[in-house]
Amino acid sequence: MPENDQNEMVCLIPRSVDYSGVEIVELQPQSPLNDYLQAMKFANAVADEKLTDYMLLSWYDRDRDYESPQHSSECHQGSAVPGYVDYGLNHGARLKVDIEHGRFVFFYLPLNG
Repeated sequence: MPENDQNEMVCLIPRSVDYSGVEIVELQPQSPLNDYLQAMKFANAVADEKLTDYMLLSWYDRDRDYESPQHSSECHQGSAVPGYVDYGLNHGARLKVDIEHGRFVFFYLPLNG
């Protein structure tokens, strides 16, 4: 880790998210979705089509300000990268489904290589 002028260790925060190797699907349904469960059905349908076998790694529901894994953003306060994004990307996500401009976001890991 680099040091600052007082010789203290400094953690560098990435300025942007590296989505290389991740397919991003953005969905904007004609009618706004009712809730997270409806959004998850939409996202899972995309994952079914694109990945066949998969695991949902992380997600975000802006309506309720919930994320999974829970509290993953606590150590990311002030960071440019939310915890659920960092978790998904650092655990092998290859598909991001973004519904209604970040209202609901899902990260998936393919299980079949």
